[in-house]
Parts: sequence; structure tokens; C-alpha cells
Amino acid sequence: MNNLVISRNEKVVTSSIQVAENFDKRHDHILRDISSLKKDVPNFGVMFYEAMEPDAYGRNRKIILMNRDGFTLLAMGFTGKKALDFKIKYIEAFNEMEKVIRQQHDTSNLSPELQMVNGLFKAIANQELATKKLETKVESMKEILSVNSNEWREKVNSILKRIANNMGGTEPYRSTVNMSYERLEKRAHCDLNRRLENRQTKMAAKGLSKTSIQKLNKLDCISEDKRLIEIYLSVVQQMAIQFGIDTEDLEGLKVV
Repeated sequence: MNNLVISRNEKVVTSSIQVAENFDKRHDHILRDISSLKKDVPNFGVMFYEAMEPDAYGRNRKIILMNRDGFTLLAMGFTGKKALDFKIKYIEAFNEMEKVIRQQHDTSNLSPELQMVNGLFKAIANQELATKKLETKVESMKEILSVNSNEWREKVNSILKRIANNMGGTEPYRSTVNMSYERLEKRAHCDLNRRLENRQTKMAAKGLSKTSIQKLNKLDCISEDKRLIEIYLSVVQQMAIQFGIDTEDLEGLKVV
């Protein structure tokens, strides 16, 4: 398969770097082409997602991983004999890797009794794994969100960005932030819009500049109230668990 595709979390994917090298294109152009698909592809976040890998100098760089559907959509615009040859090779590589994964999970040759035992062991193992992951996430989030007043806003923003990345990028980030505010308002029985308007009015009455008033946001209103901060951190913690932010994705956010 010549490393055209890889298995990641039992899913067959290829990377923007591999596509750029094999189709003789600049990597930034591939990233640009992928980004241009966002607005028109409803399930963009399922086909494409960001990852990091070191370059030739060991420096981390952003890449995009894509499944078979994502690759097919991207490669539609590649033309020429060389492009056609590599499209065929990629299709063969996807097929071969998917076949390998299926064979690894194929238990059809086992006797009915062994298939039943195998199924029971898998169910127990999956349940234990799910419980372990949830416990790890909760403990990690407790550590991450036990921060002082100078750090919590940055921590929350980083977590919300990771949730948004899992959902597809810039627009999902705005939606993710709005979702966190809505959940806070429902749980705390508060109105952030009214709090924001009241604070802007007070700032205007004090003669503060329009620029400083315009910079004011809902997060500033939350930061005024210790109770709201605690509830908001709890909301973000639950969102992180709900949307599958793994412990390894949160490295670098731990409190030091």
C-alpha cells in the first residue's frame, strides 16, 4: 500500500501530506482546497479532521486526515494521466486496508460456542474500556478546570476550540460557544444578554470609550460572578466529555 493510507482508530484514512506528495502539489494548496469544501459539505467534520505531525525538522505542523469519502471528494478536481493513476492506487489502498481490518475482526470461522464466548469477552472489554476512558476524562477535566482566575478563560477557550475542531472548524466554534452560553443560562437561570446590556450601559454612563464597550462580551459578564464561573466550568467539562475530547487531546492544558 506504500503508506498511501493508514488505520487510525480502526478507520482507514490518508493525510493531506500524502495527497500533496503523490499528486505533486503544494501542501498549503491541498489545505486550501480542503478548506474550500467546508461551506458546501454538511458532514465535512466526518470526512476531514485536523491532526498534528512533525515535519522533517521535528516541528509540529497541521495536517488534515480524510476518509475514503473525503479523499474521493477532494480528488475529483485532480486531472491528468498521473492523477488518474494515483486515484486508482488510492482506491486499491483503501480497499486493501479495509479488507485487513475486516479480517482482523472476522470470527465467522469460530464455532458457535467460541463465537458466543468471543462476543461476551468483547462486550466486557468494551464496557471496561468505556468506563476507564470516562473516568480518565473526568479526572483530567477536574485537574484542567481547577484553575485560578487568571487562567480559566484561556482554558475554557482552548477546550471549546477542540470541541469545534471535532465538529468542523470556524462556524462550529461560534456554535459551540453559543451552546455553552445557552446551557449556562438554563442551569444558572440567568440572562447573559441582559447582563451584557446592563454592564455596557454602566460603562457608557461612566464615560468609557465606545471601543472598550464594544470589546465587552458575555465571558466578561460571567467572570464577574464566582457562582457563574463555577457553573460555566461544569458546563464546559460536560461538553468536553460529551463531544469526545480525549485525554491526549488535552495535553498542554494541564495546570502546572
